[in-house]
Amino acid sequence: MDTISVNKFRDNLKCLVEQVINQHEPLKVTRRAGEAFVVISADDWEREQETLYVLQNTSLMQQISASLKTHSQGQGYTPTQEELNEITGI
Repeated sequence: MDTISVNKFRDNLKCLVEQVINQHEPLKVTRRAGEAFVVISADDWEREQETLYVLQNTSLMQQISASLKTHSQGQGYTPTQEELNEITGI
């Protein structure tokens, strides 16, 4: 994560916001007297929140673990080509 001073951030606000959005990289902004803050795109924020939800959901993590186990053993459900096309939107 890149770091920039609040003064440079303020002077280059439009360019830096575009950079954060287009490159999907958060930007840490430091202040001379106070806490730093992070600028992140809305899409990236939502993706981070979804990840945190999954990681904090014990039941869902257990389902993922069980699925990974059956997959690595070559067991479990194998979708048809029609089902795969529906999933991938083809």
